[in-house]
Amino acid sequence: MSYIILIGLSHKSAPVEIRERLSFSSDEALVAIETLQKENVINEVVLLSTCNRVEILITTENRKEAVDIVKNYIGRVKNIPNGGFEDQLYIHYGDDAVRHIFRVAASLDSMVVGEPQILGQLKEAYQNSTTKKTSGVVLNRLLHRTFFVAKRVRSETGIGDSAVSISYAAVELARKIFGSLEKKVVLLIGAGEMAELAVEHLKRNKVGDILVANRTFERGVDLAEMFKGKAIKMEEIPDTLNHVDIIISSTGAQGFVLTRDQIKSIMRSRRNRPLFFIDIAVPRDIDPEINRLNNSYVYDIDDLKGVINENIEERKKEAVKGERIIDEAVIRFRQWYENLDIVPTIVGLRDKLDNIARSEVEKTVQSLKHLSEEDAQALHRMTDAIVNKVLHYPTQYLKNSNHHGNRSVHIDIARRLFKLDD
Repeated sequence: MSYIILIGLSHKSAPVEIRERLSFSSDEALVAIETLQKENVINEVVLLSTCNRVEILITTENRKEAVDIVKNYIGRVKNIPNGGFEDQLYIHYGDDAVRHIFRVAASLDSMVVGEPQILGQLKEAYQNSTTKKTSGVVLNRLLHRTFFVAKRVRSETGIGDSAVSISYAAVELARKIFGSLEKKVVLLIGAGEMAELAVEHLKRNKVGDILVANRTFERGVDLAEMFKGKAIKMEEIPDTLNHVDIIISSTGAQGFVLTRDQIKSIMRSRRNRPLFFIDIAVPRDIDPEINRLNNSYVYDIDDLKGVINENIEERKKEAVKGERIIDEAVIRFRQWYENLDIVPTIVGLRDKLDNIARSEVEKTVQSLKHLSEEDAQALHRMTDAIVNKVLHYPTQYLKNSNHHGNRSVHIDIARRLFKLDD
């Protein structure tokens, strides 16, 4: 009997310093899956390594030996004695392993529930295994079902609908105000990481021109090139306010970069077109008094965190629906997996009885010289019918043997009774 086993650790079981030490680069992962598969007791292997988890999925006939081999390999290549990480490991078998990988792909096990990156990382891990031929019938099927289940969870629940990052929440707020962000002009003040991520989200919403102002002009040029935008000097900001729609600010300035008086002076010439400010700087860059002006909308980092906390609660509610989809998928996969053992046994039974029946019919036909060809064919049809009827109930019993205890025991008895392995 082959077992599916998942051995790993994640942000839920291990601190970042352990995860860092045990993480595998792309090249290391390729070496690892090839090396592990060469072990006699490991049949198939897939390795997933991200900043938040390291997980190794295997199939084996010898559970204890295979788990020891994986743990010893990790300790050896990462130069950490087993005791240095073993307490942080979790080991899942059978349905639990299948359920875990389904939950990981659907991002129900992620630090941020509903984040989309993990599915791409898992697909990459699977691609490595197909390239190195370390996945076979079982893990190929499991991973294909995993991707299907993850897609179902995302499409049939709202798990990914609500913004749960500062940058994404900011852009979603902008979209609510403008309806569509297409062709809106963006001014990026400062070149921090969160501002950069916000612009990435804006680009996906097909914004128009992007202007970048930064105290270090060279950094502004680099960032502008990244987003096919235009770098401007900080002193040029007032001249751009008439024609921008969205301002994202994340400088390290000690005072306000934009004040209420500056914005009030340009609103008439803008003909009161809406102006949206995303202030993700601490201390704040944008004067909060600007919010009192008509058609001016200022959101600082605390506003965005409030939106995110609400959305996290929404995602948790949607995750319950995702768990139901996964539970159903685990049952379906188990049924397929259990039938893997049954099919060869049923085929073997049929072949054995067919061979016996045909051999005996041939002897009978040869001894009865007076039989016509038509009579001989009738004998063959009769024996085929007998074989089908004899096999009907044993076949049904084996297919449903999960209702009568351990299925593998019944398969083993059937194979012994009919000497299918001799």
